[in-house]
Amino acid sequence: MKIGFITSEYPHPKVKHAAGIGTSIHNLSVALVKRGIDVTVFVYHQNKNNIVYSEGVEIYLLKTKRYKFFTWYFHRKHIQNYVNKVVCEKKIDVLEAPDWTGVTAFMHFKVPLVIRLHGSDAYFCKLENRKQKFKNFMFEKLALKKATAFIAPTTYAGVETRKIFSLDKKKIKTIHYGLQLENFINVTPDDYNRHTILYIGTIIRKKGVLELAQIFNKIVEANPNAQLILIGSDASDIKTGSKSTYSLMQNLFSEKAKKQSNYLGKIPYKDVKVHIKKAHVCVFPSFAETLGMVTIESMALQKPVVNTSIGWAQELIDDGVNGFLVHPSKIDEYAARIIALFNDEALCLEIGKAARKKVETLFDIDKNVDINIAYYKSIIT
Repeated sequence: MKIGFITSEYPHPKVKHAAGIGTSIHNLSVALVKRGIDVTVFVYHQNKNNIVYSEGVEIYLLKTKRYKFFTWYFHRKHIQNYVNKVVCEKKIDVLEAPDWTGVTAFMHFKVPLVIRLHGSDAYFCKLENRKQKFKNFMFEKLALKKATAFIAPTTYAGVETRKIFSLDKKKIKTIHYGLQLENFINVTPDDYNRHTILYIGTIIRKKGVLELAQIFNKIVEANPNAQLILIGSDASDIKTGSKSTYSLMQNLFSEKAKKQSNYLGKIPYKDVKVHIKKAHVCVFPSFAETLGMVTIESMALQKPVVNTSIGWAQELIDDGVNGFLVHPSKIDEYAARIIALFNDEALCLEIGKAARKKVETLFDIDKNVDINIAYYKSIIT
């Protein structure tokens, strides 16, 4: 069997951008190759055309093309034609694409198309309670309606997307993202920087970072030694028009909290794991996710995680067993949970150990890859 992935991101030095979606595709691609599956990845929105190879995966980089009129249409057709040509040459059996912005709207492929519900703009708009541009909704709806089948990383993401776009429930299968667990080993879980909180993710309103600033203010009042480390790209803010959400965080920090926080920006992926291992507690107070790769990566490295309590997170964490779930709007409760972990190192180690077991059970890519393969085969036959 031969599989092709269409994406705007992938973790490779020659690719412009990579985040959670790219990481999940990479993990699956490498696992598929180990099973003898031929994998081709098409990465659009690149600076130039190129073909590179990495870990047995063939990666086609597609340069962004500009047109005088209707670039949104003609560029999609350009991607379609390029992909179809390679599909025929390599005899690819099935294609997979993301739902975000409906990239496959107006595209017609010569093989079945699976859309993985990484999170559409409509999905995030619903969770954030904000209005979506009509054009974006129509692109996503058209793309989804033309797909053969869908994969959701959590049941919650599948159910919410089905409601938004009136999809056929029978065509949606939940298959969790997976990690290459041999790359997430922490042999010294008791060696970490005490009272250090780590946040990883885009600095953007929907991730709950403005609430995190207020949460940290409470924590510093109770524990002046607390440290907050932030890792991720800064983003503009839709609500205020600010070019920097981090600047909004700074305005919310108390003077004490501001001195005890450290924003590292975007750093190399290998360095992120070092920071996870050194953290006392990892926090992800998000209002909008489909799953959250950094959450399960932190759990795999035996960190106590305080996550959001919204839908998808309930499929990752059993509250009080292998992590904690608190709604990000509950500032005092969220802060109290972190402070309690600071004050109970035995609990931190116990929760971290249980978190690793949860990841081994649900998010091991060597197990989940077989579920993906079986689903692809059911679509082809």
